Amino acid sequence: MMDDQYRQHGAFSWCELMTTDLQEAKAFYAQLFGWETEDMVFPDMTYSLIKKDGKEIGGGIFAMPDRPAMWSTYVTVNDVDETVQLAEQLGATVLLPPYDIPNVGRISVIKDPQGATINLITYRNSFCENQ
Repeated sequence: MMDDQYRQHGAFSWCELMTTDLQEAKAFYAQLFGWETEDMVFPDMTYSLIKKDGKEIGGGIFAMPDRPAMWSTYVTVNDVDETVQLAEQLGATVLLPPYDIPNVGRISVIKDPQGATINLITYRNSFCENQ
């Protein structure tokens, strides 16, 4: 079930593409995978939700022209703050301390002891119910 990934601790649940050219990236993935996008326009950026056959499939694309293009992955956790504390005890480094994203949930970014980064997220119940 699609919403399980938003509630299950340890499940991969969201992927984002930070790209140098939003329009070019959207066109590439539309041709490659048949993805559609729905733009959410904010004062400082446009975030394009990724859809397949009209259904949101757990990701988005946004432009960051001054940074290298890359995909990032989010893993659902029961409690971001507790998971960050545990990760630090296990040798991780906190790159982005926990903070809230309105209407979505609470996120953080850590770097594991081997140097790989991963995003952690606890979704708000209202977000899960809309998926």
